[in-house]
Amino acid sequence: MAHRRLQVLSAQVCVASEELMRVVGPTIWSENSALGGGGSLKGKTLIITGGSRGIGLAISRRAAVDGANVVVCAKTVDAHPTLPGTIQEAVAEIESLGGKGLGCVVDVRDEASIEAAVAQAVATFGGIDILINCASAIFPTETSAIDLKKLNLMWEVTTRGPLLMAKHCVPHLKASASAGRNPHIITCSPPVDFTQWPMPKNPNYIVCKMGMTVGTMALAEELKEAGVAGNTLWPTGSIASSAINHMLKNDATAIDDAFMKIARTPQIQSDAAYAILTSDSRKFTGNQTIDEDVLKRTGVTDMSIYHYSTLGVTPKERLKNILRMP
Repeated sequence: MAHRRLQVLSAQVCVASEELMRVVGPTIWSENSALGGGGSLKGKTLIITGGSRGIGLAISRRAAVDGANVVVCAKTVDAHPTLPGTIQEAVAEIESLGGKGLGCVVDVRDEASIEAAVAQAVATFGGIDILINCASAIFPTETSAIDLKKLNLMWEVTTRGPLLMAKHCVPHLKASASAGRNPHIITCSPPVDFTQWPMPKNPNYIVCKMGMTVGTMALAEELKEAGVAGNTLWPTGSIASSAINHMLKNDATAIDDAFMKIARTPQIQSDAAYAILTSDSRKFTGNQTIDEDVLKRTGVTDMSIYHYSTLGVTPKERLKNILRMP
């Protein structure tokens, strides 16, 4: 059934083998939406959930190139049997790229682990300038097949987690604003658009994802006078990351052939996030953005540079950051 849902989704998003169709509505720009003017991320401290792989790791890498301090919050301490990437590996990669890394074991369902990670980040780097809410759980299904345990997991990780992260980070973000350090919050969630529903649009999943967006837009309003930006970021279409592994039962052939060839790399998300984070927090806030729209505003015209095929010639090369290969 899960495989069938992915096949349907692939058909909906694939115009041709080398072309991605948009499966989400447009960016909802706020009146305060001037990109740029925020300087680099050198010396800034980011705390990011879901940072050990996928989009979270890609954003961490991009920040590290500038010389940022990156606090990787994730659960994977020991190597996962099917998914690549641990907290320690992420920190090592961040430091190899020129940043400073700190790994914190965090389950965003557990407020104590969030509080401890924030305290450790502040003790290590002196403060927090950026919060990235990237951790998520995805179990889309038709309503008649809702599994309560999975629904609660999605709610706790996807919707409640970012609010708890904000609770403990906001005092430090306000301090960052007072010091003129250009603080931002980015949440990885879609625009709240009731005319062009993002995929997958199953009610059990979308209510949790749009809850993330509503929370972040409310935070943007709450924090705008303090100078802390709040924005959301969502992909135009499929992203080649481990988020879909469980839906395809970690089948390398299915992932590579049936789904990922119509996907883009996580770098499109990290480049869009970088454009947001290097914008003036007082002049770019309250936006519900789509990666492609952000990049087009920065002057990028060729999106083929983000195509899944650029990850390698062979399936093993393409899948090495998506699936733990034998």
